Amino acid sequence: MTFAAAVQPSLAAPFELWITDSGTRFENAAQRVLPPAEDVPARLHQAMRYAVLNGGKRVRPLLVFAAGDVTEAEADALDRAALAVEFVHAYSLVHDDMPCMDNDVLRRGKPTVHVEFDEATAMLAGDALQAEAFKVIADGGLPASQTAALIRELAHASSTEGMCGGQAIDLAAVGTTPTIAELERMHRMKTGALMKAAVLMGALSGRVSLLTECTREALARYGEGIGLAFQIVDDCLDVEASTAELGKTAGKDAEHRKPTYVSLLGAPAARAWSLRLRAQALQAIDGLGNSAQRLRELADFVVCRKS
Repeated sequence: MTFAAAVQPSLAAPFELWITDSGTRFENAAQRVLPPAEDVPARLHQAMRYAVLNGGKRVRPLLVFAAGDVTEAEADALDRAALAVEFVHAYSLVHDDMPCMDNDVLRRGKPTVHVEFDEATAMLAGDALQAEAFKVIADGGLPASQTAALIRELAHASSTEGMCGGQAIDLAAVGTTPTIAELERMHRMKTGALMKAAVLMGALSGRVSLLTECTREALARYGEGIGLAFQIVDDCLDVEASTAELGKTAGKDAEHRKPTYVSLLGAPAARAWSLRLRAQALQAIDGLGNSAQRLRELADFVVCRKS
């Protein structure tokens, strides 16, 4: 399957328009690549589409698209990288919401997958979305070395050294009071690893000659800073925003006795830390010129968001 019809938004477009266009671009690509709802097994395919389509801020695909500007990546390759990252993210949300983990009933303003369907279907939908993530990269037609690099990045970010490991630490931390260093490690794994991967996968999708070691290091530091800042802001919003604003259950961290940056530091100090991380991320990509314009704008978007 090809996504050649997708058009890479212009750097000249206002940021708000780019956000809207990129969200539509992702949605259209996902509509095309996800298994049709009527194909057997239909209920599983319906659950997969329910988990991915029509919702979410799409921060990870946005990071892919923005980083692709740095290496002049083609639209088709970027769409595939964005789909892969978001499929992994969606699968993690489906599983995290299940009764055996966070037991949540609301996600992206609608019932969670296990509530809308059933627990067994939700489990399979998450499993299948993980497989789809790697399939969409493997079928992309990039040179073997680039394909391998993209798969490697996504696999490491979602493994026990990344997202899955961070979730295990998070579950074990319920009711405890970890140190700030321990909390930071957990969230650099659980949330930050996949966001960093989104940045690097966007860059890896483009011209190899433009991704120098210096540029890769700059993008990695940017991704690390933005990934942790995103989680800190999430912790703040959990106590500051309403369920309607968040599209998920507000106040659940305190209810579940989860340690957060707010519970350990207080909201003002947590917000201040997120601003410092934004400054560090922006400093990391200072030398990348106009090609990093969208990444700079996304740093503000992540830290200053209200939901």
